[in-house]
Amino acid sequence: MDPITDIFTAMRVESIVYGRIELTAPWGLRFEKGEYACFGSVARGNAWLMVEGQEQPIALTGGDCFCLFAQSHEHSLGDDVKRPTTNMQDVARTKCGNVIHFGGGGASTTILGGKFTFDKTNSKPLMDLLPPFIHVRNDRVQALPLQQSLQLFAAEAAQSCLGSYLVLKRLADILLLQLIREYVSSSTCRETGWLRALSDPRIGGVLRSMHEKIEQPWTVAELASAAGMSRSAFALRFKEVVGETPLDYLTRWRVYRAAVLLTEGDKKLTEIANAVGYDSDGSFNKTFKRIVGVTPGEYRRAGDRLALEVKTFCDDRA
Repeated sequence: MDPITDIFTAMRVESIVYGRIELTAPWGLRFEKGEYACFGSVARGNAWLMVEGQEQPIALTGGDCFCLFAQSHEHSLGDDVKRPTTNMQDVARTKCGNVIHFGGGGASTTILGGKFTFDKTNSKPLMDLLPPFIHVRNDRVQALPLQQSLQLFAAEAAQSCLGSYLVLKRLADILLLQLIREYVSSSTCRETGWLRALSDPRIGGVLRSMHEKIEQPWTVAELASAAGMSRSAFALRFKEVVGETPLDYLTRWRVYRAAVLLTEGDKKLTEIANAVGYDSDGSFNKTFKRIVGVTPGEYRRAGDRLALEVKTFCDDRA
């Protein structure tokens, strides 16, 4: 199982809001930061995307796709970078069905998009490791599948047939996967980070091995051998690309996988410890508490209340 599949197997889309926005210049919309991901495609016209913390605005043209994730800052869309903005929540109250009309009557722009929220416990590792936003230009080969998925999404939302909500949740998963695939393969995925590591010829293969055999008692020497590198060169390269040491990464991932198992089934703690690579309950309990803040037993007994408060997969990363 590759790392992306490993995470998505546990992720759950909890809610979806979708719509078509018909805009006429002048217009400007402001989206506040929240615990959700926004996605969309410019079906017609042009727009500017401004993301808090990003120096330059992003020009969007017909066919472009974009996604902003839960950890992103406040962002806005407009027909001009200096256009005053209106809170999208206020504008959304005027929608008729799944269509929102807004603007001053000038040049037209149509945006298809929406937002979805995830189960916080199982989705947090991926959401914390994603970039603030992903932009797929219409001249990229990968833009076509994304546009097709968005069209399917729009058609399903408009029909409101039996089972439509379940179909929309599945399509949301597909959209996110397509966006991540595009980002990993693009020239913008250059900086240090987990997704960058997946595209690295040697480190990416090691990450896949770690996820496929998480119960194996990996050593740095064994991981280096799998990468075809010396121990010192591998340790340095892994830290440069991923942002933490190989064993720190492995430990964090084992704890995350254990947390999922604790909330999803009734396996004994000893079985869970063995499944994620610990041969003793004591070692497992100590490591779990150091990263999560409570013991595995306390985590299981607290259920959803504690799951919402669990520390992120990347807390205190070096």
